[in-house]
Amino acid sequence: MKPVGFWSVRWILTTLLAIAGVGVLIRLGIWQLDRLAQRRVFNERVTAQLQASELDLTQNVDLGRQLYDMEYRSVVVRGEYDFSQEVLLRNQDYGGQLGFHVLTPLRIANSDQSVLVDRGWIPFDQAAPELRAQFQEPGQVVVRGVIRRPQTHPDFGGVPDPTLAPGETRLDAWNIVNLDRIRLQVAEPLLPVYIVQGPDPSWSGVPVRQMVMPEISEGPHMGYAMQWFTFAATLGLGYPFFVRKQLMRSTKLAENRVAGNESI
Repeated sequence: MKPVGFWSVRWILTTLLAIAGVGVLIRLGIWQLDRLAQRRVFNERVTAQLQASELDLTQNVDLGRQLYDMEYRSVVVRGEYDFSQEVLLRNQDYGGQLGFHVLTPLRIANSDQSVLVDRGWIPFDQAAPELRAQFQEPGQVVVRGVIRRPQTHPDFGGVPDPTLAPGETRLDAWNIVNLDRIRLQVAEPLLPVYIVQGPDPSWSGVPVRQMVMPEISEGPHMGYAMQWFTFAATLGLGYPFFVRKQLMRSTKLAENRVAGNESI
């Protein structure tokens, strides 16, 4: 009996699978390095905005689309809220309590523009229009916070906002701050960004001001990349030794069978 050679169908298929496995592992490592590069670009952009001086939006409302590249920059703006156009942001937590964030258009002083302001958290059971009226801030106000980019799609695993049913003209509660859709139901023109109002020592009521800033770090991407490359090296370098061991074992078994037949 001849031993099973390396060029048998079984070993060819096994080798192709091993090569494919090494390729997949290397690609996963490269993907993590790409994620790391993206994270570094994000960190650089955010750090630059965090270090920039506070932007007076009332005096710079004409910046328009340029504001999109100023995400996380501190901003101050003066104007008057239009509570008739207010909407809610769903699934917001404060101290373990479920609630909403109130998003209210602010008519910018001495301008025909408005900017959507996240004024903070309100309890779930106070979200009806007639109940949340108690949280209104009438008259001219000064808002300090940070610029944020809107979303067009929910994060991975999130739920997209529903489309309007026949006869509906607006959504009162949203899953994401989708300005492209929200501006369709707001009378005044909205800037392409919104503002998250920051905590104020003089403000201790509701809405509760919440400002979550991004973590400036490189995350685990380099570690994950090295892990995938190590797996690829282990498989790529270890596979030939595995094949050699299996072929030697197969050859030895074949020789023992031949020797056993000859002794009969």
